This record gives sequence, C-alpha cells and structure tokens, in this order.
Amino acid sequence: MSGGGGEVEAAAEAAPLLVPHDPQPAVGAEVRRQVGLAAPLVACSLLQYSLQVVSVMFAGHLGELSLSGASVASSFANVTGFSVLLGMGSALDTFCGQSYGAKQYDMLGTHAQRAIFVLMLMGVPLAFVLAFAGQILIALGQNPEISSEAGLYAVWLIPGLFAYGLLQCLTKFLQTQNIVHPLVVCSGATLYWAFEMVVLLAGFLPNPKLETSILSISLNTMWMVYTIPSGLSSAISIRVSNELGARNPQAARLSVFVSGIMCLTEGILVAIITVLVRDIWGYLYSNEEEVVKYVAAMMPILALSDFMDGIQCTLSGAARGCGWQKVCSVINLCSYYTIGIPSAVTFAFVLKIGGKGLWLGIICAMTVQILALVVMLLRTSWNEEWRSQDLEMGGAIYETWLKRPGLEFRLNDPTVKGEEATEIWLSELKTAKILEEHYWWWQK
Repeated sequence: MSGGGGEVEAAAEAAPLLVPHDPQPAVGAEVRRQVGLAAPLVACSLLQYSLQVVSVMFAGHLGELSLSGASVASSFANVTGFSVLLGMGSALDTFCGQSYGAKQYDMLGTHAQRAIFVLMLMGVPLAFVLAFAGQILIALGQNPEISSEAGLYAVWLIPGLFAYGLLQCLTKFLQTQNIVHPLVVCSGATLYWAFEMVVLLAGFLPNPKLETSILSISLNTMWMVYTIPSGLSSAISIRVSNELGARNPQAARLSVFVSGIMCLTEGILVAIITVLVRDIWGYLYSNEEEVVKYVAAMMPILALSDFMDGIQCTLSGAARGCGWQKVCSVINLCSYYTIGIPSAVTFAFVLKIGGKGLWLGIICAMTVQILALVVMLLRTSWNEEWRSQDLEMGGAIYETWLKRPGLEFRLNDPTVKGEEATEIWLSELKTAKILEEHYWWWQK
C-alpha cells in the first residue's frame, strides 16, 4: 500500500467514525437560524410578486372590465409564457450544479450564457402568443369583452417576458448548490397551472367579469401571503438537509418541530388579519361596491386556505430536506389534478356555488396534500433517514471514483476483494474530511 494511502488510513483510524454533536440544539437558537434563512427569501419573493399585484391593483381602479381583463391576461401569460421560461431555466440547476460539484467553475459561466441565449430565443415565439392573446381567448370561449381587454394588457407583458428569462438564468447561476430533479420542476409548473386554471374557469361562470375579478384578487392575495410560509419552507428544507448531512437526526427532527410551530403561528395570525381586513381589502383593487362586497365574502375562505398553506409548506419543506422530491411531486399532482380541479368544477358548475366553489376545490386539494405528507412524516425514522442520506452520498462518491480513468481496473481485478478493495479506495481519497464523513459507509 502506498505511503499516501497509509497516512489517510491512519487519519481514519484516529478520527471517530461519527462526529460528536450536542444532544439537541436549543429551540431559541433553532428559531433564530430558521428566521435568518427565511427572512431574505420571503423579502425577495414578496418584492418579485408585488410587481404583478400592483399592476392588477392599478388596472382594477379603471373599472370592473379592466380588472377582469388584466386578471385573465396575467393568468394566460403565466401559463403560456412565464412558466415555460421557468421550466427551461431550471435546467441550470442540473448543469451548473454538476459543474460546481465537480469544481469545474469555468463551466458555470458557459452554461449560464448558453441558457440566456436559449431563453431569449424561446421568448420570440412566446411573445407572438401573447401578442395574439385576445384572439386565442375568444377562440377558447371566453367573454369577448374581457378577451379584448386581456389582449391589450398581454401585449405590454411581452417586454417582461424577456426580462423574466434573464432573471431566471441569473438566479439559477447564483443557486448552483441546489440540484432540482426534472420531475420536481414539472410538478412545480403544473401545480402553478392548477391555480391559474381556477381564474380561467371563472370566465365560464355567469357574470364572468365579476367572477374573474374576484378570483384574480383572491389568487393575488394568496400568492402574496404565500411568500411568508414559502420562505419558512425553504428554511426548514435547508435545516433538515444540513442536519441529516451532519449526522444529527435528532436536530433535524427538532427543526421540523420548531418550523411547524412557527408556521402554525404564522397561519393563525395571517388568517385572523385576513378576516379583520375583509371589508376594506377589495378597495385596493377596485372602487366597484359589488366587487368589494364579493371580496369580503371570499376572505374567510381565503383565510382558511392561507392557514392550510402554512401547514403544507412546513411539511413540504421537511420532505424536500429528506430528499423525497419525487414522492412529493406525485402527491402534489394527484392532489390538485385528481381532487382539486374536479372538486372546483363540481362546486362551481354542478352545485352552483360560483367563485367560492372554485376556491373550495383548491382547499380540498390542500387537505389531501397535507394528510399524505403528515402520514409520510409520522412514518419517518430519523435515524434511518440519516443513514439512507449518508449511504446515498457515499454511493455517489464511490460511483464517481470508479469512473476515474486508469483506476477502475483495480477493483475489476478478480483478485482484489473485500478489505483489500476498501484499502485501495481509501488510498485514493484526497482529503481526510471526505474519509471522516463517509468511512462508515464501508462498514455497512
């Protein structure tokens, strides 16, 4: 065995297989960590989404028809334009993530520049779709007056289409440490479509101007409030994954508990505030008394969905931290497309509840989603979850090592087995840190 290998092996024998940790971090310290992570994310998301909310607010004060047109145009642009760029830009999560992990830092800029070129090129046909949004909506059976107004509004969204594509590339470039699976990306896009489809369905209800306006106001309000639990969700995802990676499963469990308390508190406060401002909230979007009264009637339902959003964000964040993205994607798709949308159609068109029925369908989807995630987390053994995460990481390192030119033949040699193969692998590791973190994997 080489001298370098002996030094690494000696380091492995001297170091403990498991890094000692405090029994459990203080709850107060955990709260500070999560708030510190979530606050910038909440602020960033809120500021970005405020652009759309403020635009719809200004349009609403021009009249009910203008509000309806702006609402439909925003939903149409989200489905046919912005979400397409969002999905395509997510490819950088993989390309830049792999380059960063392989320490090929020069490739980060190359991938980002290529993505910018592709998304700017893709923006051209998407811009044509928005340019003819009015005619497309009329062909889909939407109200002609609303469709005409939506077409005018959509034209002015075209410059934002190219800016959004550039923003996605730059954002992903700065988040290269996160790798998102394609299935998760598709799930996020379709989940986004499910909410926007509710606004489009409102166009088929009696009095489509009023119904579309109300559903758009509700959706804008929900997305604006959603930035808070979404930030907390990202924080819990980071905390759980970090603690599992550090072999501290009990701290990961505590992180979930603390985040759950924080999100429940946030959900209750937001729900109370939503109910308290129900009589004045509509005036931010419209001066029409009919619109304001309808918004006031919708706000209690919206308060319930905001509260449930806080719960599902905690559960989803914990699940992502555990690496259950694929399972969560299936849960999301099934909840919203097999339960949510059909329930919304049933309540609104069969039971004649109108716009409230469409929103109740979304609440049904959230209920199923929360129940499924709760069952998953209750069945979780945090000690086993830590070992599975570490085993997966050790396997990834082993796979990467096997592909190194000129080395794979050493383990393929039939005379090299068991402990000798382990010693060869240890001798090729470059740092004692990697050995310390993953040595136990070879003992399994």
